[in-house]
Amino acid sequence: MFIVNTEAALYKDGRYLLCRRSEEEEHAPGGIGLVGGKVELEGATSDILERTIAREVEEEVGLVVSGHMRYVCSTSFITDLGEPVVNVVFLCEEFSGEPYAVSADEVAAVYWMTPEEVYAHPEAEDYLKEYIRRAEDVRL
Repeated sequence: MFIVNTEAALYKDGRYLLCRRSEEEEHAPGGIGLVGGKVELEGATSDILERTIAREVEEEVGLVVSGHMRYVCSTSFITDLGEPVVNVVFLCEEFSGEPYAVSADEVAAVYWMTPEEVYAHPEAEDYLKEYIRRAEDVRL
């Protein structure tokens, strides 16, 4: 069985919102990435991925996602603890508020970065660069 994870490619004014993960996180502590989290058990329901993104974005960076989210891609990986994960990324261009690190247990900092800044960032993993490239393809 897989854990299902969602991530939001939050885009505004030519930049994407990235977060630095807390050093307390079990998977990829201190890394930079998109905002997101695990799908929780809700029973029979619709739009669970979209609701998960909206919940995680608000819980982690204080933004309220609204409007249509566009599918970017899905991948799979194994966490640092050996757990298999399916990761689903959506492009989100409609949201309100100013981002900040809501919970220091999950997010240490937030950054707005252009795609070029992400591609050149020494701490940006290849998968993050690929998510941004694919989000740009969907956006354009």
